Amino acid sequence: MSLEDAQNEVDVAFTRDEMKGLAFENTFAGATSFLRRRYTKDLTHADIAVTGIPFDQAVTNRPGTRLGPRAIREASALQTPEPPYGWDYDVMSTFAIADYGDMAFDYAAPVEIRDRIERHIAGILAQDCGVVTLGGDHSITLPILRAHVAKHGPLALIQFDAHTDSWENPDPTRVDHGTFVYTAVEEGLIDTAHSVQIGIRTVNEDTLGITVIDAPEVHDIGPKAVVERIKSVVGDAQAYLTFDIDGLDPAFAPGTGTPVWGGLTSAQAAAILRGLKGTNIVGGDIVEVSPPFDPTGATAIAGAHVAVEILSLWGYTRR
Repeated sequence: MSLEDAQNEVDVAFTRDEMKGLAFENTFAGATSFLRRRYTKDLTHADIAVTGIPFDQAVTNRPGTRLGPRAIREASALQTPEPPYGWDYDVMSTFAIADYGDMAFDYAAPVEIRDRIERHIAGILAQDCGVVTLGGDHSITLPILRAHVAKHGPLALIQFDAHTDSWENPDPTRVDHGTFVYTAVEEGLIDTAHSVQIGIRTVNEDTLGITVIDAPEVHDIGPKAVVERIKSVVGDAQAYLTFDIDGLDPAFAPGTGTPVWGGLTSAQAAAILRGLKGTNIVGGDIVEVSPPFDPTGATAIAGAHVAVEILSLWGYTRR
C-alpha cells in the first residue's frame, strides 16, 4: 500500500490482503480496527493479536471504560500511515498483527466474566500468538494473567498506575479492580521479586514485596533513571506489562474512572516505555480509558499510543 491508495482503498480492516505493513486509507474514514489491522478470528498466519474486553463493573468512581476498546481503535487510526516514532524498527511491517475483535459476554452475568476472559485469552495464546488487550477496567488483568501464566509460568509484573491495586481481598470470588494484584500474588501468578509498579500516588503500606517507583520519584529522577531501576528489578524475567491510563496525570488523560493528580506526563511514559526495549515482554494491556469523561479524545489517543508501545516491546526481542 502507498499514500496514493487512499484514493481507492477503504475499510482495509476487512479488505487488506497482507497482515503486515502500514495502512494509508484516510484516517477519518473506514472501519476502525486497531491500527487498520485485519479483523479476523483466524490467527493461523498472525504473530500477535489485539483484542478488546469492553467490561467495566469494578470502578471506584466514574464508569465508562467498557467503551475504551472502541475509542482506542478509533484513535489508533491516526498512527497507521507511519512507523511508530522513536523505534528502530516498525512493528506493523515486521509482524503479522490481527485485530481479533472484542470478547463476547452476557452483561447481566458479571460473575462469569473472569472465567470467560481467561478462556478468551487462553484461546488466542493456544494458537501460538501473542496478545495485547484493550480494556475495560483493571479487574480484567487478573484472568489475563492466569491465562499467560498457564502458558509461560509465573511472570514479572510491570504496572503503570496511580494505584497499587494490591489491597487485601479476603474473598477471591469478588471482581474488583483494586485487588487484582493481591489476588495474583496469593495465587502465585506474579514473581514479586522481579515486579515493579510505576507512577503510584495513593497510600497502601503493604507492597507485597513489589518494588514501587512512585510518581514523585519519577519526577525527581527522570525517565532514564526509572528505566534503569525497572530493568535492574525485572532482569531477564518474562514480564507482563499492564498500563492503567490513570498512571498519567489527568491533564494528559482526563477520561478515566479514577483520576489522581501529580501523575506521569505522556512524554515521561513514552520515554520509559521505549527505554524498556530488550525486556522480555510476553503480553500486555491498556485499561481504564473512559471516553465519556474526555470529549477531546486525548485519553483514547494516549491509550492507542500505549498499545503500540506494548506491541513494539513485545516484538523487539522477537525480530
